[in-house]
Amino acid sequence: MELGLYTFADMQPDGTSGNAKNAHQRMKNLLEEIKLADEVGLDVFGIGEHHREDYAVSSPAVVLGAAAAITKNIRLTSAVTVLSSDDPVRVFQQFATVDLLSGGRAELMAGRGSFIESYPLFGYDLNDYDELFREKLDLLLKLNEDETLTWTGKHRPSVDNRGVYPRPFQEKLPIWLAAGGTPASAVRAGTLNLPLALAIIGGNPEHFVPFVDLYRSSAKKAGHDAEKLQLGINSHVYVADTSQQASEELYPFYATMMNRVGRDRGWPPLSRQHFEHSRSPKGALAVGSPQEVIDKILYEHELFGNTRFLAQMSLGTMQHDKVLRSIELFGTIVAPAVRKEINKSIPQTK
Repeated sequence: MELGLYTFADMQPDGTSGNAKNAHQRMKNLLEEIKLADEVGLDVFGIGEHHREDYAVSSPAVVLGAAAAITKNIRLTSAVTVLSSDDPVRVFQQFATVDLLSGGRAELMAGRGSFIESYPLFGYDLNDYDELFREKLDLLLKLNEDETLTWTGKHRPSVDNRGVYPRPFQEKLPIWLAAGGTPASAVRAGTLNLPLALAIIGGNPEHFVPFVDLYRSSAKKAGHDAEKLQLGINSHVYVADTSQQASEELYPFYATMMNRVGRDRGWPPLSRQHFEHSRSPKGALAVGSPQEVIDKILYEHELFGNTRFLAQMSLGTMQHDKVLRSIELFGTIVAPAVRKEINKSIPQTK
């Protein structure tokens, strides 16, 4: 199983051009996080796309291009690319460029986004929410298959026998579909035989088992080999030397972040009691000592048989040195232990 990190690059807003000191520092910190993740042997690093003042990255491909120059082995992906409000041709070109810069380490996760700011920003109607994504995903997948393209759609100008360049270093870009639990997303990913990245950030993971079953059954129904599907689980994670330390260090920043988002979505405030319940053995939060996080990842692997686990590590405006320590523990203790345990369960062929 692949293990890695992803981040939305949360930050304290700091205003307009000429005074963006917090955003500048957040970018420096972000590159340091990616470099460390590569050095401790993690497999993947993902960067989210947002168009809000409290997140530093609106263009993941630009940051991933910078990361390509300072890393050697780690795969570099968006988490996610908000495809509905972007141009698939430009998305393909940008990630093909990252792939060339990195020597074949680029991926992208296509999704509809966890916020809606990009839709009015780029002139799209939210009433077309699902249709935009369906059409643009179709175009992106066709771009990945063929160098020369003829395509007609409703929300983007047609393409008539045009080549799209550059082409990636890999034969094709790995394109994942990102989802938050909507059944239609499971059906779409399975039917298209696409790798699926499922975000589990609340509730109990076991409640998502029917969603994963639907993904696999949809693939089988469409004639694909469900045994070969790639499934990623994305969760909120924080590792400290002890369980109590992890709880005490993360809770203030995590509660502030979740309550800020919750005000927009009508969620009740996050209490300490709810936080502690979420990081219990069967809750969604992987927050605690290295062993607790190992146990949580293995528990979810038993539920889902996932091939990838990505930890959203830098949550809220947690101090940079603590995030680096968490990454170090995740890469040097958690990941090796998880890999060893999972490898034990793989039948050995003679």
